[in-house]
Amino acid sequence: MERLRGLLQRAQELSLGTSQTIYERVEGTQGQGRLEEEEGDGEEGSEIPAHFCPMELRSPEPQGSRPRQQNLRPWVAAGRRATPSLVLTALLIFTGAFLLGYVAFRGSCQACGDAVLLVNDDVSYELGPDSHQGPLYWRDLQAMFLRFLGEGHLEDTIRQTSSRERVSGSAGMAALAQDIRSEFSRQKLDHVWTDTHYVGLQFPDPDNPNTLHWINATGWDEEQLPLEDPNVYCPYSATGNYMGELLYAHYGRPEDLQELRARDVELAGRLLLVRVGNISFAQKVANAQDVGARGVLIYPDPEDFSSDTHKLGLPSHRAVYGHVHMGTGDPYTPGFPSFNQTQFPPVQSSGLPSIPAQPISADIAAQLLRKLEGPVAPQKWQGHLPVSSYRLGPGPSLHLKVNNRRVSTPISNIFGCIEGHSEPDHYVVIGAQRDAWGPGAAKSAVGTAILLELVRTISSMVSNGFRPRRSLLFISWDGGDFGSVGSMEWLEGYLSVLHLKAVVYMSLDNAVLGDDRFHAKTSPLLINLIKNVLKEVDSPNRSGQTLYEQVFTSPSWEAEVIRPLPMDSSAYSFTAFAGVPAVEFSFIEDNQAYPFLNTKEDTYENLHAALQGRLPAVARTVVLLIGQLLIRLSHDHLLPLDFGCYGDVVLRHIGKLNDFSGDLKARGLTLQWVYSARGDYIRAAEKLRKEIYSSEERDERLMRMYNVRIMRVEFYFLSQYVSPADSPFRHIFLGRGDHTLGALLDHLQLLRKGDSRVPGASSPGVASNPGFQESRFRRQLALLTWTLQGAANALGGDVWNIDNNF
Repeated sequence: MERLRGLLQRAQELSLGTSQTIYERVEGTQGQGRLEEEEGDGEEGSEIPAHFCPMELRSPEPQGSRPRQQNLRPWVAAGRRATPSLVLTALLIFTGAFLLGYVAFRGSCQACGDAVLLVNDDVSYELGPDSHQGPLYWRDLQAMFLRFLGEGHLEDTIRQTSSRERVSGSAGMAALAQDIRSEFSRQKLDHVWTDTHYVGLQFPDPDNPNTLHWINATGWDEEQLPLEDPNVYCPYSATGNYMGELLYAHYGRPEDLQELRARDVELAGRLLLVRVGNISFAQKVANAQDVGARGVLIYPDPEDFSSDTHKLGLPSHRAVYGHVHMGTGDPYTPGFPSFNQTQFPPVQSSGLPSIPAQPISADIAAQLLRKLEGPVAPQKWQGHLPVSSYRLGPGPSLHLKVNNRRVSTPISNIFGCIEGHSEPDHYVVIGAQRDAWGPGAAKSAVGTAILLELVRTISSMVSNGFRPRRSLLFISWDGGDFGSVGSMEWLEGYLSVLHLKAVVYMSLDNAVLGDDRFHAKTSPLLINLIKNVLKEVDSPNRSGQTLYEQVFTSPSWEAEVIRPLPMDSSAYSFTAFAGVPAVEFSFIEDNQAYPFLNTKEDTYENLHAALQGRLPAVARTVVLLIGQLLIRLSHDHLLPLDFGCYGDVVLRHIGKLNDFSGDLKARGLTLQWVYSARGDYIRAAEKLRKEIYSSEERDERLMRMYNVRIMRVEFYFLSQYVSPADSPFRHIFLGRGDHTLGALLDHLQLLRKGDSRVPGASSPGVASNPGFQESRFRRQLALLTWTLQGAANALGGDVWNIDNNF
């Protein structure tokens, strides 16, 4: 109103002169500019606003002609009287037009309200230079994607891939790699290439297989327990001879081991029998090592896989494959890429276990459990093996001999790229594991088929006018069954580049393990985008419902659908190591895990039967879901990442920290610095949101500046105070190490624990912890606080614009 008052006052002053009349030129809504508040005080002598054009009325006769001036006087007087009304009317028109334009801009602004940017039908997409079509809108792109997707052969690709040998380093794997590279080239991608790494993998020794024996009272091997398939093993297990009495330890989780302790069962020096499930093989072995166990035997209990007698179950003579490296990548070159020309330092990953692990079948596990004595296991620990009851032990001693051998093996990652036209140096990355220990239909054949289908479909869209703003990078990984070796080695080799260029990583591994429920293991930055895309995709098995309607079973839909990224996902390293937001999607069965994963029963036929013939429909749904995410991430002017979400993440964790505020206060310690850093992050996020809200979407330079700040938010949460070589997973929420929030919470638990020995919390090979240490706590608090504060400062933008209260 002050501005309007000033304009009216200026207009009245100008109307008093006799040599000019003010005409309004309404042009403020024709051009688009930044929606910034203009300050005007309307003071005398100020410059005439640009919306008014002072024009002098000139007579065709000389100025000294009095008759002409006399004839004009009535018109001039009438003009003077009408001027205020005309000006006011024009201003009202201008104001209405301005507000209309503002509302229109607000409707198209992809940052309004939420920090997540949504594509709507009004947003057009640029076309290729040879296109003769009109503008493409979001619905046009959806229709185009569906049209080209219908031309694929997704099911045939899954069947053919699962029938091929593709163990890393094998001849079959080399042939498949060549076929995929040829397929990428056939789709006329802008760039196709291969990265080869020479990594240390562990394989069984065919001349010296692993064995398991009972030991008699004199300490000699007695009866050998047959391991049905000598090729089923745990890569990266410690090798050698190990003996000890047997204990049953449920899933081998920290709480399971604490339960045994509470029952006065001694764990040190024993072999532990644990079930497949709940946590990874590597975590089971690491937990056992922490409490001083001598080795681990891992078996599939029928209760975890065959609760429904009408569904397929794993045969009782089958064991389950799984690596036991508590980490990712080549464990013999930790922190460094395994290129052939690199001279590696003589170190090994701290995640390599010092005790052995061996998979066994349910049949062998039943023989072992029948020999156990001691107290009966808790009711929730009882399974479905044919034994009278599960007992904790101890039982007779066993002799486990593991003879796996390390082999230097070449692995190849295959890359294909569609270059973006506006931000080609920003990559949206999509990857799928290619290798498999067995048939691997669900493990990697589905993901490989989906990857090839996405390449073909999006390439066809590009040929028909679709122009992504950012580059799309399609990758087929090798070495996935050994702990995401291929993807981690690539990240290590290009870490200094990727955190500046990679926008998002999407993993296609384990995408179809059922069709009843949907899970997304993801960075918080992607949750809102996933939620909105779920509303655009139909459910594969519930007619008339979208995926969002299928998963929305309670008000807290995130609790049902969203999971944190686990270490055994290839997506984990992208976020926890490289600072790139990542996601892995999975369709699963309700109340039953897919029973054949990581076994020789993971065939196309079994996967198809487990889904009761719905495999093609579910796989196609994954393609639709990923495809829409790719379009939005590669083509929105502003990246649809919820950069403000980490304020809520920190708040949830602060709730856990608050439980210990009294204990800390008694020691003269405080968590105030963490609270202040969190407040600064929230203020920085809100400030950035307001900047985006008031900016012009078509300003390419400005949008790129915002995108750079948004895409690096995940990287901001990598601790800059620890070494990537010593602590590769530097993310303070998802990582591992003393710098993480999880480690700080574990340490605070020691304030109230009488027994400080916490399985899983101590260093490898150490069975106890010296208890709460104030000096260690202060360091942990400093690492956490300054990483969070650094994230707030980075999100705030240029150093002269940072405004915090720290």
